[in-house]
Amino acid sequence: MTVTRDRVVPLEKIRNIGIIAHIDAGKTTTTERILFETGRTYKLGSVDEGTTVTDWMAQERERGITIVSAAITTFWDIKKKSNIEQGHYRINIIDTPGHIDFTAEVERSLRVLDGAVMVFDGRTGVESQSETVWRQADRYKVPRICILNKLNLIGADFDGSIKSIRDRLGANAAAIQMPIGIEHSLTGVVDLVSMKAFTYDGVESNKLEEGDIPSELLDKAKELRGVLIEKIAEFDDEALAKYLDGKDLAEVDVKRAIRAGVVAGKFFPILGGDNRTATAQLLMNAVVEFLPSPIDLPDVEGTDPSTGEVIKRKRENEEAFSALAFKVITDPHVGRLVYLRIYSGILKSGQQIFNTSKRINERIGKLVLMHADQRELIEEAFAGEIVAAVGIKDTTTGNTLSEPGRPVLLESITFPEPVISLAIEPATKQDLEKMGLALKKLSDEDPTFKIKTNHETGQTIISGMGELQLEVLVDRMKREFNVEAKTGAPQVAYKETIKAKGLGEGKYIRQTGGRGQYGHCFLRVEPKNRGEGFEFVNAVKGGSIPNEFIPAVEKGVREKLENGILAGFPMVDLQVTLYDGTYHDVDSSEIAFKIAGSMAVEDAVRRSLMILLEPIMKVEVSTPTEFMGDIIGDLSSRRAQIQGTEDKGIMTVVNALAPLSELSGYATVLRSITQGRATPYVEPSHYEEVPKNIQEQIVAKSGKSTAN
Repeated sequence: MTVTRDRVVPLEKIRNIGIIAHIDAGKTTTTERILFETGRTYKLGSVDEGTTVTDWMAQERERGITIVSAAITTFWDIKKKSNIEQGHYRINIIDTPGHIDFTAEVERSLRVLDGAVMVFDGRTGVESQSETVWRQADRYKVPRICILNKLNLIGADFDGSIKSIRDRLGANAAAIQMPIGIEHSLTGVVDLVSMKAFTYDGVESNKLEEGDIPSELLDKAKELRGVLIEKIAEFDDEALAKYLDGKDLAEVDVKRAIRAGVVAGKFFPILGGDNRTATAQLLMNAVVEFLPSPIDLPDVEGTDPSTGEVIKRKRENEEAFSALAFKVITDPHVGRLVYLRIYSGILKSGQQIFNTSKRINERIGKLVLMHADQRELIEEAFAGEIVAAVGIKDTTTGNTLSEPGRPVLLESITFPEPVISLAIEPATKQDLEKMGLALKKLSDEDPTFKIKTNHETGQTIISGMGELQLEVLVDRMKREFNVEAKTGAPQVAYKETIKAKGLGEGKYIRQTGGRGQYGHCFLRVEPKNRGEGFEFVNAVKGGSIPNEFIPAVEKGVREKLENGILAGFPMVDLQVTLYDGTYHDVDSSEIAFKIAGSMAVEDAVRRSLMILLEPIMKVEVSTPTEFMGDIIGDLSSRRAQIQGTEDKGIMTVVNALAPLSELSGYATVLRSITQGRATPYVEPSHYEEVPKNIQEQIVAKSGKSTAN
């Protein structure tokens, strides 16, 4: 059934938030408790039992981790006097993965969210992926509130966790709650804004008892409230004036200042407790009171696709329609679903829209609200909403959609490059076409999942952010598309580049009777800085090569560099300049100049100095201190650079940078060294030049020529 809706919830009462964190900090458990407290569910789901709402994929429930971001809508009422209007608030929540292999899900979610709840494990504070997602949120200027979870567990460290947020993240942060008890004695929290205590009776209860602060905690609560007021006074003039006059701030004044600081990105309030309990009610209050609505944020800014001039759109229904496509999935019931964040205007089912990124028209089929894997048909969607559209055929992740005749181009979404690859083939030849279709649909969904064909071997190569990501995608291909596939051993995604200039010539002549083929060009290759990518420059003068053949030369160059010259890996970070050539009035053609371009760039690169680049990983190992020496020794044997260690009581964290190629089987070795008591965390850092002796081994294994 299709639902017809008015704007029943005004824009100022909408919150679009994400739950973000390091893996196992408790994101999905937090989301599950929110849904329970808001009446969206009537039974608490469990990650361990595979019964949560947002982890709906079979692989998520089997592995106990979040793999894809899931969107769900719920509502929360503010009934008490507050810094904001009382009433019914709509909360659109996106629960995101914490594993680095699925970082694309976090990236695209943060691009379209207005605020986020950052969950930390209260035993460890900031962890590696905490830093990664914090930087992602910084990049998109997403306001955040923080919550220290798992303060009920052995090793909980409230003060140490807050210190790590300030020190490692450089955040202007302060507690707005403190725990009543710690570890197994945790029974509630003190609200440092209202100076009231809130206690609960076990995990199953959804009742919070409000009362006075226990006398033994009063001094600590006053001390922490003083720190909170000092932090607020750093950015709020009204609070500063009262602070300097020695006056206390009323609850509503503190909340107003906190909200202003959060929305401006100047302050990050910290809550703390056990997210499995009814204290989730206080978290929801904080979401509504402190995180922004769509209209609290600046106007949406984009550019005119024709002139490049800046265009601003107000975040309201009366403006021209604009939206960003941030996610594509293949739904078994309705087919291709494109998730949209609507920034301005109204979108209706059946409406024609303009894809500004691709400069094509599309037509909306149906519109749906997503509740994890469930869909609710709607006729129209409003500014500030997150919806999904059926029937859009060519729109992909990061594309801008706008009103025909009033186009705007919004900032897209950037994703990291893959670092690991696998060769894949169908179990039977009959499945070859099905496998190609399945891989195409999966790559539409995940922008970090790449597919290419090795033209020399005919192999299909899939690439991604890690072994787990590729393993899950191959499993999905079997379950969702009924395609069995065989994969090779994981291969490191090396890249090729050059360290010196080189000149090259390509001349292609073919005469077979009748019209022949003729293409002739001269190229220069030069190195660029790491990460600057490929650039093609046309410097031909005097018409030595007609303009219509220049794109063919560039195409030949790009195709040759895609499969590399030194060892068959993609070539990056170089400038190729086409500066001269000759042509034949009759025999010259696009195909001839494409081949000539390919020949010339290979010649030029071989006359330069070719090198290999390898992915370097950031490695963090949390281990009992007694094993630290053995771990450092093992990492050093893997060409790792030890960056330092951090003392965490009975535990030590070892930080290092190591080549991905040396980390094969590392988790197994680490378990053996530490009797299973250490926890590794690995994420991509950057690319570095491969040592010469190792480069020679890789090139020899590839079977390519080493001639420079």
